Amino acid sequence: MDTEGSSGSPEEPKKAKRGRSKTPQKSNESLLKQKSPAEFFAENKNIAGFDNPGKSLYTTVRELVENSLDSAESISELPVIEIAIEEISKSKFNTMIGLVDRERVDKELYDDFESTKAREKRLAKEARIQEIQAKNVALGKKLKEAATVKGVKGRGEAAFFRVTCKDNGRGMPHDDIPNMFGRVLSGTKYGLKQTRGKFGLGAKMALIWSKMSTGLPIDIVSSMRGQNYVSFCRLDIDIHRNIPHVHLHEKRENKDHWHGAEIQVIIEGNWTTYRSKILHYMRQMAVITPYAQFLFKFISDTADKNVTIRFARRTDVMPPVPPETKHHPSAVDLLLIKRLITETSKKNLLQFLQHEFVNIRKSYAERLIGEMGPDFSPKMSVKSLTSQQIVRIHQLFRQAKFDDPSGDCLSPAGEYNLRLGIIKELQPDLVATYAGSPQVFEGHPFIVEAGISLGGKDVKQGLNIFRFANRIPLLFEQGADVITRTALKRINWNSYKINQMQDKIGVFVSIVSTKIPFKGTGKEYIGDDITEISSAVKSAIQQCCLQLKSKIVKRLQARERQERKRNLNRYIPDASRAVMEVLQQMAHDPEAKQLHSDKEDDEILKKVASQEISEMTLRECLTQHVEQVDYEMALEYATQSGVNEEPREAIYLNSLEGSHNFFNFHSPVFVFRLIP
Repeated sequence: MDTEGSSGSPEEPKKAKRGRSKTPQKSNESLLKQKSPAEFFAENKNIAGFDNPGKSLYTTVRELVENSLDSAESISELPVIEIAIEEISKSKFNTMIGLVDRERVDKELYDDFESTKAREKRLAKEARIQEIQAKNVALGKKLKEAATVKGVKGRGEAAFFRVTCKDNGRGMPHDDIPNMFGRVLSGTKYGLKQTRGKFGLGAKMALIWSKMSTGLPIDIVSSMRGQNYVSFCRLDIDIHRNIPHVHLHEKRENKDHWHGAEIQVIIEGNWTTYRSKILHYMRQMAVITPYAQFLFKFISDTADKNVTIRFARRTDVMPPVPPETKHHPSAVDLLLIKRLITETSKKNLLQFLQHEFVNIRKSYAERLIGEMGPDFSPKMSVKSLTSQQIVRIHQLFRQAKFDDPSGDCLSPAGEYNLRLGIIKELQPDLVATYAGSPQVFEGHPFIVEAGISLGGKDVKQGLNIFRFANRIPLLFEQGADVITRTALKRINWNSYKINQMQDKIGVFVSIVSTKIPFKGTGKEYIGDDITEISSAVKSAIQQCCLQLKSKIVKRLQARERQERKRNLNRYIPDASRAVMEVLQQMAHDPEAKQLHSDKEDDEILKKVASQEISEMTLRECLTQHVEQVDYEMALEYATQSGVNEEPREAIYLNSLEGSHNFFNFHSPVFVFRLIP
């Protein structure tokens, strides 16, 4: 009885639980939620390069600088950009936001608190280390680097910085400023063209990070050409609604007739860990844009930490502004075709194919329409196309042959500017540059430019790789990049007389395209899986190496000639002494005189006997002969190499602001050939 009762009693609550679980729970609220674009990027800020405070400081500088370059280039103005990072102490930041500093009351509450026992343990360990070092000093042993004792664990206090960027660009219309900064995924750079931006966020992400880390608004000062006023706007962003929240928006007098923009934002950052990255970015930006002038400042309360670097302009030759282009038929998808149909102003299908895509002529468009089937005609309305007909157009686009798009829509840095930038910033011993012709991948044109330098300042031994995409430096995730892998694994440097391990080699590769095939969420590297791009990168680097090989071989040959000349000069004293001894014996030996009845020989022997010819005379004659032979050999080599050897090195002479630049040619021989 007890057994039956005990086995039956638990069954009832289990059944009751099962019964309750089957009853549906009614909810008054819908489970469906929406996020604004600003809210999405705030929660996934690592996608836009705001992984941590240090990376956020770097990305903020980068976005502001690139926006300033685009603004100045859009009006064909040589960029003058000033960037300043001012360190703000915690007390100063609290004063700015109206917060009173408060001393710690419950010290054990903080994560950097160190108990008495932990402090005694740490001090004892430090004492043991010092005792061991003292014994080693007494015994004369070489001191090893002292192991750092781990301090108290703690996240540390947040560091704040005021980032200011000022340019001489286009400026912004007064009424558009709030939406240009306070509304994510709205801007002027959208469209099929070569752009510096990756996501179209620009300074908007810096404003979101400022909102998240400090809560302070952003200040914008702007003026356009010919305006007699300056626009001032202070705003932040409503992240949940993706709309600007304007604190102040007014017009002020423009006494200096200035045009451009000045943006100031206060964010949390980390200068210590990302100092080198920011400075490397500025240096590489000066390489790829030698026509721009940069002034970078880091300002701190501690004078020793202050940094001021000016990157001077090297040329006034500026690449053209990349124009917007049309889509190539092989690079479109169904969604894009539908959008183009919605936005087109063309009435019929024939006009739509001709004017909305590149490389489709009228005759070819008629052939395509004929191939689509009997349901299509050149005069049919493009707005009346059904979903099935659009799919048929898309399928034909993927299968038909089209001419490759031209590179007219691209604006590379230019071989001239790349060479000047490398020379200006690195000051190498040798440099070679190459600009490839436009090529195509997946319907998008691209151009690869490369430069190789040997030697120079602040260059480490081995390969120093500098990567650029659409004329912006790429500093992160270098190992998986197509440029890095090509330089490390696909180039046989020894065959070009270059020592990969010992020489200071700078590898500069710039890729421009209407679509850069970035990999990863941060878009910091170009994948190695596109054959067209990897082949173009390899070819460009090899062309530079061939140029360098020619220069290196010439240097080696010149060195050999100098060594041969040095060896000959070394034996001149001994040879002169030996010849003089033989001549003196002949001059005083009557039998030797009879054997040489030639008048010239007699005259030489007489001069030797009268000491008109001495050992010093012979030395001078032999030295002159060696110089003459060396000169003739150099002249012959220079003449032949000037005619036959390729490639030749172009010398660019450029005048800036009326100044005169003189080139010093350090070589004993020059050949100038005038070809009519």
